[in-house]
Amino acid sequence: MSNDAVNQTRRRVLIGATCAVGAVGVVGAAIPFVGSWNPSARAKAAGAPVKYNISKIEPGALVTVEWRGKPVFIVRRTQAALDSLKKVEEQGVLLDASSNEPQQPEYAKNPERAINKEFAILLGVCTHLGCAPMFRPDVGAADLGGEKWQGGFFCPCHGSKYDLAGRVYVGVPAPLNLEVPPHRYESESVVVIGEDQGA
Repeated sequence: MSNDAVNQTRRRVLIGATCAVGAVGVVGAAIPFVGSWNPSARAKAAGAPVKYNISKIEPGALVTVEWRGKPVFIVRRTQAALDSLKKVEEQGVLLDASSNEPQQPEYAKNPERAINKEFAILLGVCTHLGCAPMFRPDVGAADLGGEKWQGGFFCPCHGSKYDLAGRVYVGVPAPLNLEVPPHRYESESVVVIGEDQGA
């Protein structure tokens, strides 16, 4: 074998070895880079479903839990509060009393806007500009309409009002009812927010 042939063989072996080492280096550098595209554990947790033991909520009380960085109101409605939903409907003061706008899953498209009518589960975000409405269960509150006010939610930022099912009143800035998030009951006492019923 001539020196030229030996040199060409060595050259090919060195080029092949260099390419192989380079390819390994590229793969080694790409793995952490591609891995960085995956959401962090914190981001995964932020979007994960949230469980809450509703048996701890006193009748007439509201608790707020966080799901996907947003407040979710859970209200344990008394029988008087449930009766008030019909009274508000009869007054004709609700913009979307039948919940025709798609802001609730089908299983919550009813007068109570709930799977279990005792519990209202609503995103605590005003549908006007995203403020946080206040829970105002005080029936007959003078600053909210006196006798017509049957309890509900009031957004002090711009004056939007909602009943105890999260249905918006007419003549206020908010154009839509409060949103009902996907949820299901794991048991009689535990609700899972972020998963649809039957999931």
